Amino acid sequence: MTTYLLAIDQGTTNSRAIIFTSSSDIVAQHEMPLTQSFPFDGWVEQVPEEYYANTVTCIREVVKKANLSASEIAAIGISNQRETTLIWDANTGKPIYPAIVWQDRRTSDQCMQLATDQINTMIQQKTGLLLDPYFSATKIQWLFDNVAGARLRAERGELLFGTVDTYLLWKLTEGKVHATDMTNASRTLLFNIHTREWDDELIQLFHIPKKILPKVLENAADFGVLDKNILGVDIPIAGMAGDQQAASIGQACFHAGMVKVTYGTGGFMSLNTGETCIDSNNRLLTTIAYGIDNKVTYGLEGSIFCAGATIKWLRDGLRLIDTAAETELLAQMTRNNAGVYLVPAFTGLGAPYWDPLARGAILGLTRNSNKSHVVRAGLESVGYQTRDLLNAMVSDSKCALEILRVDGGMVVNNWLLQFIADILDVKVERPACIETSALGAAYLAGLQVGVYSSLDDIAKLWARNAQFSPQLEANLREEWYSGWKQAVHSVMS
Repeated sequence: MTTYLLAIDQGTTNSRAIIFTSSSDIVAQHEMPLTQSFPFDGWVEQVPEEYYANTVTCIREVVKKANLSASEIAAIGISNQRETTLIWDANTGKPIYPAIVWQDRRTSDQCMQLATDQINTMIQQKTGLLLDPYFSATKIQWLFDNVAGARLRAERGELLFGTVDTYLLWKLTEGKVHATDMTNASRTLLFNIHTREWDDELIQLFHIPKKILPKVLENAADFGVLDKNILGVDIPIAGMAGDQQAASIGQACFHAGMVKVTYGTGGFMSLNTGETCIDSNNRLLTTIAYGIDNKVTYGLEGSIFCAGATIKWLRDGLRLIDTAAETELLAQMTRNNAGVYLVPAFTGLGAPYWDPLARGAILGLTRNSNKSHVVRAGLESVGYQTRDLLNAMVSDSKCALEILRVDGGMVVNNWLLQFIADILDVKVERPACIETSALGAAYLAGLQVGVYSSLDDIAKLWARNAQFSPQLEANLREEWYSGWKQAVHSVMS
């Protein structure tokens, strides 16, 4: 008898639900676009109620598409965009303000005012992170400073904080469970990744009432039961992880030295470092990869703020293309980039630069430049930023990389994956299932309810769809990458 697992994947641009078999085959999926708004330069907001409404619709529709009875679903796992910050009324569930999205840079000045060598060192030692608007703590602080009466209400116990996973869990369990998991907690600037607890010194630093923080659980755990009104039956919610850690689990990166990159709205490279916390000298992030059975595995991570978002901008902003699929054909039409570079610093630059004030630019344009060159430059920017991350990661870990596992919506583009293999000089592997964040959430839920007995069981399910080997001449690789570095430095603040 086939066992089914339901994954909720709440990303930055889409809400999605996928039903998998226990052998990791997709039975059905349903997704809905998610609205984003940009009230001011560097601000990015979303409507919290839309997360929940979309999720419920996706859950109901995917069960219909799969032609299953809800009682056939063994467990539910949740994967989510990380760092996005929400505060809501503990009784009514009504948010006090729109969700402040991970890409939002409104607290840049706040971070600069707070930063001292002592504070920066303390934050890195406790959290593995940097003091940056990317993370949740300064977003929470901004909400308390800018929403009338919010701090007083929080101190009275009337408000709750959560990242998207916590908010969804609270809603999906009818307000019965206010909890998060270790991976999401580790991205808030408030969680000590060594003691695995909310850190009082950090909470005091950011002036945040501790009572608003959720309970922190391991990634495979009893998170509660789905509200019976949604599907008519009780289904355990048994797995949860931030999308990048979930993708690493979906890619079966369970051994130290394994690396994956997820290309979605942003791009995220994650290296499994086992039980070792590596302190980065290259402004990468040390984070919790997963916590299972009282054992924590750590990772080293670098983030590209704009990957798929760059292609979306070429489509919706510049209107150079009608669909993302066109980029592959346009790139194939060019012999090279003709000296054109696109630096997609629309909301600043992520690792290893961490420059929140940098802004995007297209450089090297001549009268001979055309649409194909600009589109190719947009795709190339993903490869160049990946190399930036890889160089930093190899330097920190002293671990030479030979194979890179990739996933996310962009990896259907064969030209892009060949370019990444060429510019990194490594083999690139695309898995049979590219919905790895959702798959990782399903795996965690299945592990908790006994569908899988161990991570080794899960690792055996990984399958390769295609491999791309480097073909570019070394001198061209270095010439093109040198041009990229010059372009980046020209836009930095």
